[in-house]
Amino acid sequence: MSCLIAAPCSGSGKTLLTLMLTALARRQGLSVQPFKVGPDYLDPQLLSAVAGRPCRNLDPLLCGDDWVRNCFHWHGSRAERVVVEGVMGLFDGRGSGSEGSSAAVAALLDLPVVLVVEASRQAGSLAALVRGFRDHGPPRVRLAGVVLNRVGSERHRNLLREALEGIAVPLLGVLPSHPALDLPSRHLGLLPAREVEDLETRQRIWAALAEEHLDLERLWPLLAPPQALPRERDPILSALGAAAGDAATAEPLPPGPALPVAVAADAAFHFRYPEAEELLRACGLEPRPWSPLADEPLPAGSRAVLLPGGYPELHASTLGAARRSLADLRAAVRGGLPLVAECGGLLLLGRRLEDAEGQSHAMAGLLPFNARRGPSLSLGYRQMRAESDGLVVRRGERLSGHEFHRWQLELAPGGTAADGGPLVAEREELWQVEGWGCPSRSEGWTASNVHASWIHLHWAGCSAIPRRLAASAARAAPLPTSAASCSPPTPVPPRPANAGV
Repeated sequence: MSCLIAAPCSGSGKTLLTLMLTALARRQGLSVQPFKVGPDYLDPQLLSAVAGRPCRNLDPLLCGDDWVRNCFHWHGSRAERVVVEGVMGLFDGRGSGSEGSSAAVAALLDLPVVLVVEASRQAGSLAALVRGFRDHGPPRVRLAGVVLNRVGSERHRNLLREALEGIAVPLLGVLPSHPALDLPSRHLGLLPAREVEDLETRQRIWAALAEEHLDLERLWPLLAPPQALPRERDPILSALGAAAGDAATAEPLPPGPALPVAVAADAAFHFRYPEAEELLRACGLEPRPWSPLADEPLPAGSRAVLLPGGYPELHASTLGAARRSLADLRAAVRGGLPLVAECGGLLLLGRRLEDAEGQSHAMAGLLPFNARRGPSLSLGYRQMRAESDGLVVRRGERLSGHEFHRWQLELAPGGTAADGGPLVAEREELWQVEGWGCPSRSEGWTASNVHASWIHLHWAGCSAIPRRLAASAARAAPLPTSAASCSPPTPVPPRPANAGV
């Protein structure tokens, strides 16, 4: 039986416990499939690095219950151990409710919950807190036990153990104080795995600490993999099959050589779900990594460009100096190649981007805005209604996404740049966006070959998007090798947004 590792709130230690158990399983030579509830990119990067296989997000609000169930059983049943990390507090979901929360996912998958509690400055009050989470609902949870974090002494531990015994809840271990358990972070969360220089050393310490401080006799059975579902099907094929049932969706591409798609992939752009590239491949496209930070030219023969989220604001100076990459990007978009950009990828398309120190740097200049750090974080699930036919969405379609950024945009229309000015001189409305505590507003840019927005999408929940992108890529003329670096681009007439779809 698998379990879900949750907590009363963020910062309690659930990521630490998940990493410790994963590291121990790997040290014992076992395969581990990690999962993460919710729309997170950073925790999954660490879990993927430690587990040695892609962490899968379980997000019913973005992907639907059927996808979550199929994804969990398909991938989980193919490993010897499974870890599932929750998101935020156990009952934190959309708005003030529990929809999409860790508790909701535990109920959907019938998983018991291991609760990680930050126990400093508590004694008998721990029982009240744990009882509240155990008995609260809906949805009701099955509490397998508690792991404590920040316990001050052996006496403190004994006090807390007695408190839990009073409500018949097992103590499954204590996370000790240790430098290896201090995870570095920045303004959007944990550092990406690639930036944790001592990750291998930390993994060895995590495994040793797990053996010493956790009740493995009770915890280990809670990492057992789920059984495969009857008549199971690859989740990617299931998602594409659902999209094919939509009359507004293009037919699958005919068999043939895979078409290359440039995917920005470096320290500035790395917020991607693994399913995005899997869906692209299933649609007849071949993702090829491209580093704007290294000032690389677009991959030869590229038929589309993908700019995912990340931290471009932390690398604005280097990106602004990447003349070859920015010139190729301008030539590709003005030459008609389809472009999908979200969140951090959107920032690369504007006129200027301010870094964390307030210094402004020129970007691609394809969209008429400047970007700078805002006073607060824009965060939460969003519902979108498409206002026009665009590259990958159609008028009237409703989608679910997630917004997570601190930088904000200021429109900067007008003016003529030496390279021909912005692609979209004024806003062409992509969609209306609303969410809990977020008034309805117009957001994003759209053109016949451009989709650019703050909103993160999980394509497993809107798999018509990669299919439409593939259809558009098949119609596009590939950018000649280093054409942008050799001569000014020649604009071509835009294609109708719904051609061939």
